[in-house]
Amino acid sequence: MKYTSEVKQNILSIQLQGDLIGETNGMELVDLVNDKINESIILCSIDLSQIRYMNSSGIGVLITILTKFRNKGGEVVLVSPSEQIKKLLIITKLNAIFLIVNSQEEAIQKLIQK
Repeated sequence: MKYTSEVKQNILSIQLQGDLIGETNGMELVDLVNDKINESIILCSIDLSQIRYMNSSGIGVLITILTKFRNKGGEVVLVSPSEQIKKLLIITKLNAIFLIVNSQEEAIQKLIQK
């Protein structure tokens, strides 16, 4: 998995590519989140549109990120998951926990309203 990140309007945007299987860069993502939270950034969008596959460790990474932000009064929005990833989120009932939107613009709107 590869990822890029940027901060705009006090929102951390993370774009993921490849397979989210929680290997070493899963921990890198959590470290990145910790650093941004320490900089008082508590809103995050995670673009899943280029994720092909996600396993339980990948789900664990997303839940860890969500927990860290919510513990600080923040929020995480998942952006454009593929049909396969959407099905996985529904099967695991994570669609009830995560806010899921179709575009980065929609994610920013939802987060700004927070």
